[in-house]
Amino acid sequence: MSVQTSPSLAHMASQNMDPAAAGASAAALKGSESGNNMTKGSVSKRVTSAPLPQMSGDKGISAFPESDNLFKWVGTIDGAQGTVYEGLRYRLSLDFPAGYPYQAPRVRFVTPCFHPNVDDQGFICLDILKDKWSALYDVRSILLSIQSLLGGNPSCVN
Repeated sequence: MSVQTSPSLAHMASQNMDPAAAGASAAALKGSESGNNMTKGSVSKRVTSAPLPQMSGDKGISAFPESDNLFKWVGTIDGAQGTVYEGLRYRLSLDFPAGYPYQAPRVRFVTPCFHPNVDDQGFICLDILKDKWSALYDVRSILLSIQSLLGGNPSCVN
């Protein structure tokens, strides 16, 4: 017995693209409007279910939805030991677009952070939040990357 993989799934595995866009023509041919509802549900499911269990064992980071809005989260990062950030706790906002996980969330420091990779409005210059974004990244990997940025090489990636 052989298992066939959907062409759109195989295509998604090799590229970082939204399955709603890939399947739009198929949904139009079937006359189904459930594709949009499934996409919105998938985004909500990914935002709420994926990050929480993976962060339960990590020290120094946390994230949770802000009130009832599942697309707006609050994160915290503790400064790494042995750095100028040691002993500091930073609060971040994470705004997830409708295209998440295929589009990067908008992440910024709410607590002022003085670092070459952080602008005066708190936005972070980090490749995985820009052109190196992958749908495989989750909240945990984002927060760990930012925490690592604070403890690593202080040269800006711009």
